[in-house]
Amino acid sequence: MKVQIDPGRCQGHGRCHDLAPGLFEEDDEGYGRVPGDGAVPPGQEQAARLAAANCPERAVVLTEEA
Repeated sequence: MKVQIDPGRCQGHGRCHDLAPGLFEEDDEGYGRVPGDGAVPPGQEQAARLAAANCPERAVVLTEEA
């Protein structure tokens, strides 16, 4: 699984970082960002789904790897 943030949708609510700080960072202006290549480590899938489900702008995008 990989996680991304659509920068065109992100409004800087910070819920992704609050819910899954191991998967997300905040930039200097408070907008979310994904460090590295966005690969979700084993055991963090539920946190990634929770962050995506709680983003009011639907800016957190999850993709399943084949």
